[in-house]
Amino acid sequence: MENTYDVVVIGGGPAGSTIAALLAQRGRKVALLEKSKHPRFHIGESLLPLNMPLFEQLGVAEEIERIGMPKYGAEFISPWHDKPSLFEFANALDRSFPSTYQVRRSEFDEILFRTAVRNGASAFEECRATAVQFYPEGAIVTGSGREGDERTWRARFVVDATGRDTLLARQFGIKRRNQKHNSAAMFAHFRNAKWLPGKAQGNISLFWFDHGWCWFIPLHDGATSVGIVCNATYMKSRTTSPQAFFLESIATVPALAERLRDAELVSPVTATGNYAYHADRATGPHCLLLGDAFAFIDPMFSTGVYFAMHSAFAGAETVETCLDSPDKAARALERFESMMRRGPRIFSWFIYRATSPTLRDLFMKPRIRDVQAGVLSVLAGDVFRNTPVGPRLVLFKTVYYLSNVIHLKRTVLAWWKRRQALSCL
Repeated sequence: MENTYDVVVIGGGPAGSTIAALLAQRGRKVALLEKSKHPRFHIGESLLPLNMPLFEQLGVAEEIERIGMPKYGAEFISPWHDKPSLFEFANALDRSFPSTYQVRRSEFDEILFRTAVRNGASAFEECRATAVQFYPEGAIVTGSGREGDERTWRARFVVDATGRDTLLARQFGIKRRNQKHNSAAMFAHFRNAKWLPGKAQGNISLFWFDHGWCWFIPLHDGATSVGIVCNATYMKSRTTSPQAFFLESIATVPALAERLRDAELVSPVTATGNYAYHADRATGPHCLLLGDAFAFIDPMFSTGVYFAMHSAFAGAETVETCLDSPDKAARALERFESMMRRGPRIFSWFIYRATSPTLRDLFMKPRIRDVQAGVLSVLAGDVFRNTPVGPRLVLFKTVYYLSNVIHLKRTVLAWWKRRQALSCL
């Protein structure tokens, strides 16, 4: 009986820790399984303004503030344009959330994990779940501890928050590579990079280059996270070590290289492929898939942590309904499924076109202030509320498609280049 729970949450990142904290706070008996031990390294340090109300609701706002570098906007830099373009969150349609944070994920994730424990969740670190067996009344989760010993947990409901491990999506055979986006990434941390001055020093900077884009994220302890997201064709051209190729790639982006001229590499360089994927569904009998366990999209707009936490808040309501009102479970799961698809769908439209000359022009030289406010609202993460971004996005897309027609030759060349990159899938 001691290994029997209302809910077993697999994965102690932002999604898993958040839903475990919420459910335990409401009196549910929750087990939270994490394969590593906090604090542990993780990439994805940039948050969105719509994270801020979630921190308040979870009761961690002050703790996050202590470890956060204030972020007021995003700077876009293009070698094909004369000057950078700055998007400030204070100019979005809803100006209630003018800022957010950049965070070291080791610190951030540990705060959320310890919050779940403080709220009453039973935590099992260094414990990797390996399989879930479902039956009519719930499920049995099987895992292994640090010494390789097998362990089991019985639950009425299971939440998969395993991130890119995608435990249930792989077990169900429903994980799909994204056929519309083929990318890979390299990333590392630097010390003594050159930041923007004044209030803007914590802003994320995004640099376009021939093969994709780069991120530059200042952190509160003086480090800077730098990453390159590129097409798979470019990554496969590597003939040197990951570190050498990473530094060689930075050298091809003059504006980024200048920021790192006096910087020192202070972490290993990590390279990863198969960057974008999705599962066929986010729900099943007695289970939910949260955050990256359901889908991962290109991180250009820093959506990862926000989607994870938002899915956890929505997931907590869904789990409660399924446990307490089985007659309402089907409708609750349907609503959750719809919500999980909405955010990635909206952002993916921009991501699939992120390297197109037309989209670069619209970001580097915003033409219509009202439309820019709508795009800013999306960049802030305002895609799940009733903020009227829809009409502005329609107008933005209309301008995009008309510009493609006006610059038809450039559009065709960009389409062909993208098609060649996708052929590596």
